[in-house]
Amino acid sequence: MKKIGLITSGGDCGGLNAVIKGAALMALNQGLSCFMISNGYAGLYNLTDFEKLVELTPRRLDQIDLNLAGSEAGHSRVKISKIDDKNKYQRIKEGLKKFKIDGLVISGGDDTGSVIVDLAKNGIPCVHAPKTMDLDLQTYSVGGDSTISRITTFAEDLKTTGVTHNRIIVLEVFGRYAGHTAFRGGVGADADAVLIPEIPVDFDILYQNVKQKFIARVESSDTFTGTYLIIVAEGLKDASGSEIFDESVGVDAFGHKRLAGAGKFVTQELTKRFKKDPDILNFMKKTKMYVKGIYEIPEVRAVTPGHLVRCGHTSPYDANFGKEVGGAAVLLLLKGLSGVTVVGVDGNTIQYLPTQEAIKQRFVNSNLISYHEQLGMCFGRKPQPGKTSFKEIKGLISRHL
Repeated sequence: MKKIGLITSGGDCGGLNAVIKGAALMALNQGLSCFMISNGYAGLYNLTDFEKLVELTPRRLDQIDLNLAGSEAGHSRVKISKIDDKNKYQRIKEGLKKFKIDGLVISGGDDTGSVIVDLAKNGIPCVHAPKTMDLDLQTYSVGGDSTISRITTFAEDLKTTGVTHNRIIVLEVFGRYAGHTAFRGGVGADADAVLIPEIPVDFDILYQNVKQKFIARVESSDTFTGTYLIIVAEGLKDASGSEIFDESVGVDAFGHKRLAGAGKFVTQELTKRFKKDPDILNFMKKTKMYVKGIYEIPEVRAVTPGHLVRCGHTSPYDANFGKEVGGAAVLLLLKGLSGVTVVGVDGNTIQYLPTQEAIKQRFVNSNLISYHEQLGMCFGRKPQPGKTSFKEIKGLISRHL
């Protein structure tokens, strides 16, 4: 193996440039050349049409800031197996042969990983550097810590406008099937409620929690001010288990419907209940806020930062992890391995999993949810009794976030 190709794919997030830099630096250390294949799997499929690739020389690497989120190599939403071309894998091999590339380091999430499984089965050597801000792979992935930090910062900042206007703030963030980043971001921001796909929401229970805490805060304040913060993942399910889709938009290349409106939906459900609740009229009058026909109930506002939670800067943790797994992926290729996912670097040991296993979806642990219910967080359901056990740990423990 003399030349390695580097691809980033899927959604952008923090840590990707760290993967690129780690892989290239390790390749140079091992006497290899490393090249970026632009624009994800679209670039890989069209490799035969490229005139040249960007080589990651020491001078070119100096231009890459691993502390910036996003990817120098670019992305696309393309699933190779869905390309209507019976010779697609042969076309990819011809492209790799054209540039004498012997193996691929590919960074992405579960969708990217599913393509890696296909590539490996079709004789294309590749190793997966895990990346997803959703944290739903079987291992930690670059992007998670950076996104959690951004969510926490935005949520903390929004409390100031919430208190100023006596508003209930609903912050909608990513999380189609798993609510890890909404959950951890909510804990980090000391949110009152976190609504995640793992727990169907009973809006009557959520409303009672909002009402109780919000009224208590405002009434106990010498200026009659207070707020209530909700973090909601886009994959919110109501009590029936139904998701909220944008039916006007089709599915993407990986068959996913576009989710839309979780924050707005929560806002509407709470507002309806405020309007019907006779206690709210008394509360508004007691706190000197009531103005007939203009200001009769508390305001509920939804904020959707969207891609702001996945852009900007990489957290130090993701910079470390990304650089390490990028380098480890190169060493696994040199070891002759393919179709595997880097788990981490523990001292001089590189940990990895078959990619087929690594991309199995991981959800927020139900016992951990119950634990945080004991700490006062609302998940839109009646608090469930947690099962607590105790275990003494001996020796050194290596564990990722």
